[in-house]
Amino acid sequence: MATRTVLLQRVRAPFFHPRPSSSPRLLDIPRLVTRHSNLRCFSTSASSGTSTTPHRNMNAVLEQQQHHAAGDWYSVPDLRLRDHRFTVPLDHTSPSSHTISVFAREVVAVHLCLGTWACSHKDLLSADCCPLTKKIGKEEQPLPYLLYLQGGPGFESPRPTEASGWLKKACEEYRVILLDQRGTGLSTPLTVSSLSQMTSAEQLVEYLKHFRADSIVNDAEFIRVCLVPDGGPWTILGQSYGGFCVVTYLSFAPKGLKCALITGGLPPIGKGCTADAVYRACFEQILHQNEKYYKRFPQDVEVVREVVNHLTEVEGGKVLLPSGGTLTPRGLQTLGLSGLGSSTGFERLHYMFERVWDPTLVPGAQKHLSYFFLKAYENWMSFDTNPLYALLHESIYCQGASSQWSAHRVRVEYDSKFDAIKAVKENRPVLFTGEMIFPWMFEEVHALRHLKEAAHLLAAKEDWLPLYDVSTLNSNQVPVGAAIYYEDMYVNFKISMETASQISGIRLWITNEFMHSGLRDGGSQVLDQLFGMLKGKKPLF
Repeated sequence: MATRTVLLQRVRAPFFHPRPSSSPRLLDIPRLVTRHSNLRCFSTSASSGTSTTPHRNMNAVLEQQQHHAAGDWYSVPDLRLRDHRFTVPLDHTSPSSHTISVFAREVVAVHLCLGTWACSHKDLLSADCCPLTKKIGKEEQPLPYLLYLQGGPGFESPRPTEASGWLKKACEEYRVILLDQRGTGLSTPLTVSSLSQMTSAEQLVEYLKHFRADSIVNDAEFIRVCLVPDGGPWTILGQSYGGFCVVTYLSFAPKGLKCALITGGLPPIGKGCTADAVYRACFEQILHQNEKYYKRFPQDVEVVREVVNHLTEVEGGKVLLPSGGTLTPRGLQTLGLSGLGSSTGFERLHYMFERVWDPTLVPGAQKHLSYFFLKAYENWMSFDTNPLYALLHESIYCQGASSQWSAHRVRVEYDSKFDAIKAVKENRPVLFTGEMIFPWMFEEVHALRHLKEAAHLLAAKEDWLPLYDVSTLNSNQVPVGAAIYYEDMYVNFKISMETASQISGIRLWITNEFMHSGLRDGGSQVLDQLFGMLKGKKPLF
């Protein structure tokens, strides 16, 4: 398919027009800083009121220091970094409740500093060898702040090893804050082992309800007031699920934002549970991705069928995995989650199947799936290291309604196409599934088994708080730029466009040059495009 890129400016309303008198519930910034015990969040159950202007005083600074610890600066190639740890309430609506730790990493670029003589002889110098040149970090420069929100749910922010990709581009102008969203990375991480401390499934569900986008945005607001001079607004960048969080931010705390960037992350914002619509759209796109994969690697049609046939013929219809879990035909199909939706995914999936079988060393020996393949299969699934993804995935689509295992229910509608055993019998290609969590995963994935009961309770939970305010989005004043990937397997194009139509003033870059992983694969180009649109440097038509 030929590459197509479209620049689109929405003109529903100007960026900066007067806000209606009934503004959304905002985080009360002064009270947050001056008295942590009186923290007020943007709870949608609270009465509406106008926000107040952020301010600071000496008491605020002293109070802030009790809940914020900053480390020393350190270096990786061409970057300077500093670690921050914040103590925040587990439940922002009840600040006196249990607290958790939230981690964020501050990142700035380094620049080349030339001496007087060196400035006159730049053509003779090399920054790597000349003693008259020196790389100096931008720690003391008054740079604007940019908060990065990672995809997920349940995944930590990237760990920089050098200045490259989107981070290098962002650090040219910004002081970047890489946030480990609560429950991930170093932010009171919820792992399969730490979650076992909960004494009951009910207790775990009560705890996990505080780990969605609303709480993440409250954490971000706490951090913003602590870090940004005078508690001023900052720019945010959200990738995938991070973009969902950005839309929550725009809904309930827009006063904290200077501008917002979204890459592959415009969520459905309808009331109730939108998961059914999401998965129906996802199944349609995954059919297309399967078709493309087998067209690229037609030899894999027979290979995958052989594996499915093998799994159905072994005792119990499953093979034991290195971790103690089991591999079944339906489990094999979940390789599409990582293999069919990002750049190089097709290739990596193909190379995995290249080594699916053990060699026959002894004539007559039984055929076995190789340890290499079984281990690679488990490595592709991050459920053992990031269980929040499996536990909370469907809840990100819920507002005042339960998901009731939406992906599992919707898949039944597509069983004629996605039944792996039936496909083998009918000599059809076995189709992989996409970004979906199924209840049987909590039986077949060893690390998730003790979380099975909690997972079922989460699927049945109905009283999820709202994540979006459509009326506020309709009157949005924050400059927003979004990259929408035409063939995105994770965040559906049509749903993204429906949401974009509800965000006043949003500017869109629609392209099929990248897949969902565009920020990772071409981060500098993606950011340049989005910043260019918001700054008026890119043509708009």
